[in-house]
Amino acid sequence: MDIKTLYDANINNITIAKNAFDALYSAFGRHIESWQHEVADRLTSSHWTGTAANHAQARIQLLGTELQSAHSELDFVGKALAKAAEQFALAQSHLVYALDDAKAAKLNVAPDGTITWDKEPTSANYAGAGAETTAIAISNRITAALNEAAHADQEISARLNHFATNASDGTGLDAATVAKDQAAETARERIPPAGTDPASVKQWWNGLSDSERQKFINDHPDQVGNLDGIPAVARDQANRINMKNAKQNLQLQLDHLGPEPPHKIDGGQGPITNPDWMAWDAKNIDLREKLKGIGDIESRLDGKKLAARGNTPAFLLGFDTKGNGRAIVSVNNPDTADNVVTFVPGTTSKFAAVSGDVDKADEMVKAATTEGRTKSTAAIAWVGYDAPQNKIPDAAMDHFAENAEKDLARFQVGLRSTHEGAPSHNILMGHSYGTLAVGYTMRDLKPPVDDVILVGSPGVGVDHAKELNIDPSHVYVARGSEDTGMYAVARSEWFRQDPMSSDFGARHLQAGDSDHSHYWNPGGDAVKEFGRVIAGTWRP
Repeated sequence: MDIKTLYDANINNITIAKNAFDALYSAFGRHIESWQHEVADRLTSSHWTGTAANHAQARIQLLGTELQSAHSELDFVGKALAKAAEQFALAQSHLVYALDDAKAAKLNVAPDGTITWDKEPTSANYAGAGAETTAIAISNRITAALNEAAHADQEISARLNHFATNASDGTGLDAATVAKDQAAETARERIPPAGTDPASVKQWWNGLSDSERQKFINDHPDQVGNLDGIPAVARDQANRINMKNAKQNLQLQLDHLGPEPPHKIDGGQGPITNPDWMAWDAKNIDLREKLKGIGDIESRLDGKKLAARGNTPAFLLGFDTKGNGRAIVSVNNPDTADNVVTFVPGTTSKFAAVSGDVDKADEMVKAATTEGRTKSTAAIAWVGYDAPQNKIPDAAMDHFAENAEKDLARFQVGLRSTHEGAPSHNILMGHSYGTLAVGYTMRDLKPPVDDVILVGSPGVGVDHAKELNIDPSHVYVARGSEDTGMYAVARSEWFRQDPMSSDFGARHLQAGDSDHSHYWNPGGDAVKEFGRVIAGTWRP
């Protein structure tokens, strides 16, 4: 697709073709009704019996089915043409607006899309000091419009070819074919349910037009934003809508929480803590923490913290405030990055505290970029499970890790499904209790990852690295000399072999004097080692 073709396209011709098929569909329907009344019904009421009558009636019944099938196929063609007209018109309008804006900005757009401008300040056609920035933005809009039209062209061609084949070889007269075509039409209009295989989700998404995708994002952001197999850019857009809606809802709840009840009441034998106050206080704290968490995410996505992180973009790949909440934030786009690391935090991690985990992701991107300067890295803070919120007794239990397995594995499959170009180098990383979630997922579901990093691990549910369904030479463990608390050592007995043991069979990373909470200190030994593994430059 080129600029001239799209700009000069007469979209009205598609509408004319669509109207012609609609007229044919209506006329054909009337003919079927006439045939049914004049032929089929008369034959049924004729009292004709015998072998010949039975054969004739069977053939008439089959012919009726074939006519109805052909009628449905004509309807599908008309709807496909209508959708094509809508898609092409939208792409054309995007192109026209971009070209108009270029003209208003005194930019010259060549037929091949190249943009030039007058750089002489004294010239009447001088485009201004910000011309280059404007030109880049408009060039991106033109490219997007052309890609949008090319996608629509490919889609309508494939659909019309399919219906043409059905018509030419007779399969379009078969009720089973029509049922399959109807199912395909219905599937386009329905979002796959949560838990659907990411490859199937991606196939469904690829079959939609840009306008259909945008409609699903706008109308069902909660479903699109949390569905593995949807590309990162679309999930981010949907989840920003989710977050905006959630912020308004949480603030509304806070505003209507009412005044604080008395802290103490008379219990008959002296003052006791008021149960109403306890409920009010818990709700108040939860709402305020979640609102602060949203503020922190907003700051990293497009606020002051974004600038402080060198304007490295972040993408919101998952969002939910129910319970402890879920938040999945990627530093850089995992669909285009060469290296993609998913970081699973441990005990006390929750949506409201995701900011600290995103800081760790930022440091890993920085470290990996320093190591592998020619390759790009995306680091994902995956608060996508209900982590234990206290050391005792929750962190001694494994059901939190078990409950994380399916979601974490499916997320990894989704990263593979949506990645563009050559497969990325994917790393799954856990810290503290998060290593147990990683271990159980690797052990039980074999997600498609290339390396595993276990930091400050209390054990991962296996006795040897090979039980993680990956070559042990691709399993890395780290523990700082100051990480001597119950998290890193004592609990290893609860979750099988200590990963730092030589018997476990993993590679050891240098972590210096890190304690349990500071492996990601900027410039520290541990985060440098993480960067080497992520960039693929680590050597024994």
